[in-house]
Amino acid sequence: MQTRTQLRNSAGGEPARTARPGRDSYDDIEPLLAELAAVAISDPRRKALREDVIRRCLPLAEHIARRFAGRGETFDDLLQIARLGLLQAVDRFDPGYGATFLAFAIPTIMGEVRRHFRDHTWAVRVPRRVKEIQQLLGPVTEAMTHRLRRAPTAREIAAELQVELEEVTQALVARNAYQTTPIDAVTENENGNAAISRNEALGADDPEYRHVEDYLAVRPLIAELPEREQRVLVLRFFEFRTQNEIAEQLGVSQMQVSRMLCRTLDTLCEQALRD
Repeated sequence: MQTRTQLRNSAGGEPARTARPGRDSYDDIEPLLAELAAVAISDPRRKALREDVIRRCLPLAEHIARRFAGRGETFDDLLQIARLGLLQAVDRFDPGYGATFLAFAIPTIMGEVRRHFRDHTWAVRVPRRVKEIQQLLGPVTEAMTHRLRRAPTAREIAAELQVELEEVTQALVARNAYQTTPIDAVTENENGNAAISRNEALGADDPEYRHVEDYLAVRPLIAELPEREQRVLVLRFFEFRTQNEIAEQLGVSQMQVSRMLCRTLDTLCEQALRD
């Protein structure tokens, strides 16, 4: 059985003390819990006894709530969730099992807070399996970094957790979905002078992107043209030669160049639209 000191360490440090020096309000709480378990639900003494147990254990819920502070949730919300976990621990604890109340209450309360983060604090919908793996990334990465003396790779983390590499990759990407920033949030410009919103800093649509899309669409089609027709297109649209200059280079008439261009462009247009 774990000692009281070990149980406190498992919660991330010594639980909060009350005003009584050298004694926690939930030290030796087990006899009171045993008395509570022995009282019938219909007994009028049960309510007052249960409230006394909960009141003495409130510092434990506060201590655990502070451990999770600074992760995007207000402390008051975390405290309410931790106290809910404390209520569950008090109601579910079995004095006859042999374990101390702290051994049961600490994981119960921490589990309730972690479930809150997993289910209610994501900015966008993320699969539950990905959320569960994402919660493991921090502790595992920290432990492996200490052991390896370098940051672990995604493949090494997957092996450590005994999960698929794809699941770890999805969990790493999912971190970006945990919190979002409003588009109208005020920020500073590059010089740090005027405060502007992110919406004002967004760029406008670039009409030239349409030409890039057209180029990518016809490039493979041009590669399939006969060499002579490719040469005519390069001279006309990349080197900006006139039809007469092209005709002189190829040794044909200007009319032949005009017909070749029309025929080639019609073919490319038809193929591009069909594809």
